[in-house]
Amino acid sequence: MKERVDRLIAQLPQRELDALLISLPENRRYLSGFTGSAGYLLLGQDPPLLFTDSRYLEQAAQQCPDFRVVQTQPGWDWLVEQLKASGLQRVGFESEHLTVANYQRLLESLKAEPALGRVSLVAASGLAEELRQVKDVDELVQLQRAIDVADAAMEQICPTIAAGQTEREVAGRLEATMRELGADAPSFNTIVAAGPNGAMPHHRPTDYPIQEGQPIVIDMGAKVGGYCSDLSRTVCVGEPDDTFRRVYDIVLGSQLTAINTVRAGMTGGDCDNLSRSLITLAGYGDNFGHSLGHGVGLAVHEAPRVGPRSEDVLGPGTVFTVEPGIYLPGWGGVRIEDIVILEEAGARALSQAGK
Repeated sequence: MKERVDRLIAQLPQRELDALLISLPENRRYLSGFTGSAGYLLLGQDPPLLFTDSRYLEQAAQQCPDFRVVQTQPGWDWLVEQLKASGLQRVGFESEHLTVANYQRLLESLKAEPALGRVSLVAASGLAEELRQVKDVDELVQLQRAIDVADAAMEQICPTIAAGQTEREVAGRLEATMRELGADAPSFNTIVAAGPNGAMPHHRPTDYPIQEGQPIVIDMGAKVGGYCSDLSRTVCVGEPDDTFRRVYDIVLGSQLTAINTVRAGMTGGDCDNLSRSLITLAGYGDNFGHSLGHGVGLAVHEAPRVGPRSEDVLGPGTVFTVEPGIYLPGWGGVRIEDIVILEEAGARALSQAGK
């Protein structure tokens, strides 16, 4: 954790910042190891500060030995007091996370203290997220555990899906199996979309009964040790129709093309185009409406963005999903998703569930 904090603090002069207030839970955990549900970090002093309420004081002290733990009270007086004692002036905050209401309350608290007249709040999102794009060895171990759990649950449940079972029933069994295999929780609400429901990429499971010959889109993930996985497969009970075979082959080919040809230094937009261009060439460009992928780690959706016009650079150690899809209203959809890690020689798939 100390190395991560040091790397972030080293970036503060480039933003002309004296300190950075961290409020996003995933960033707080990444930089401190603190797993509680409430708290802030103030980075820029030695030692760095972790603010949390009375519920988590002992937990924070155990999990974050490199931080000085300070108890919070309702409002912002705890931060005001620390700023008075420190002499910090330009304080960055995570503008994409801190609400407008909390920001206004903080401004009012600062204005009410004459000694802090020179303190300014500076929007400074993205610093921690940029660090999180490249996973270290410990993170990769946790990620692989989460991926392995989702893979195993998919392999275990898919052969048992039968006509007449409902989307909701299958989703429940997938989630229960992930927990039995060691997941702390699903990393997001499981998607099971059968038949025409599969034309909606984020369909929520219903009591719709699965029928033979229809595509079934399954999108699921496990959370293990705070890290998330994300896995999609499209299956069929009984014999698939010609549309399924044609669309599935196009989606699979476009996915494998992106995995096998993406290289370090490409942007997220470049990677997206590797897959999208093949789907467009096959005549289904208008039926692939979402991005090819996204980063995954402590959050199931995080940097880098892997989609049209994304300028995020994909460097070695970057972990992201590759999940092309084709969606046909009235018929259904096909989506295939794996998590990959980008290495010097190219991408390596971390997901291993059968296709």
